[in-house]
Amino acid sequence: MELRRLGWSGFEVTAQGESLVIDCVGDSSAFLSDHLSNGRPVAPLRTPASGALVTHLHFDHTDVPAIESALGPDGLVLRPPPFPGTEAEAVFTAEQEAALAASRLDVRVVAEWERTELGPFTVTAVPAVDGLGDPQVGWAVEADGARLFHGGDTLFHGSWWLIAGRLGPFDVAALPVNAAVVDAPHLQPPSALAAAMGAREAVQAAAILQAGILVPMHYGAFIPGIYVEDDHAIAHVMELAEGAGQRVVVLDPGATLDMR
Repeated sequence: MELRRLGWSGFEVTAQGESLVIDCVGDSSAFLSDHLSNGRPVAPLRTPASGALVTHLHFDHTDVPAIESALGPDGLVLRPPPFPGTEAEAVFTAEQEAALAASRLDVRVVAEWERTELGPFTVTAVPAVDGLGDPQVGWAVEADGARLFHGGDTLFHGSWWLIAGRLGPFDVAALPVNAAVVDAPHLQPPSALAAAMGAREAVQAAAILQAGILVPMHYGAFIPGIYVEDDHAIAHVMELAEGAGQRVVVLDPGATLDMR
């Protein structure tokens, strides 16, 4: 199984001539910082994908035109449940919900621990906790004897040990590292605490998942007054990982990692 970073939190996973995309977004220029390598254009897909996995329906993780481009208009999308509240509360997911509903994509809602076979891939939706209250899952992907964990933009939570025990150990864990603090108009008063994992939490989660390699993701963004992250996230990950004996591989957009 080969892992290829598309940019931000997007990845292309390939095995036996087939591929999946996870959190596929076509244009991240609206929120990525130009001065960081993560701000390079998102890498194009190399082959049509057999399916798309979505961790949650925020615009930086679910891009319906990009998914349609990756899969074709009738492709399969696996996604978490819709936001259970009112339309006024579903500010961060409403646009993506409408776009999915208007598409011809085969969109299927999955529950935590639900397992799906997609060609050579076995994918399992696992618990995740969104820092802003929107439904989210993580993904465990297995093919060719290799195991990948993708954490979306989850916070640290209490299900890491269950995930490791049921589906691990993992060869690679792709985890958010930017510790983003968010000030959203519909979530007031704002929290000064991070809405996604930072370096310390990512290294700890990787250790619990028994991940051979930690691949940092979800870093390099800045929206003044709304979204502020740790702009030294990678340096902090490398420092903490060295102390913990955790191997880290930083993948620029377009770079690949052979998980065999």
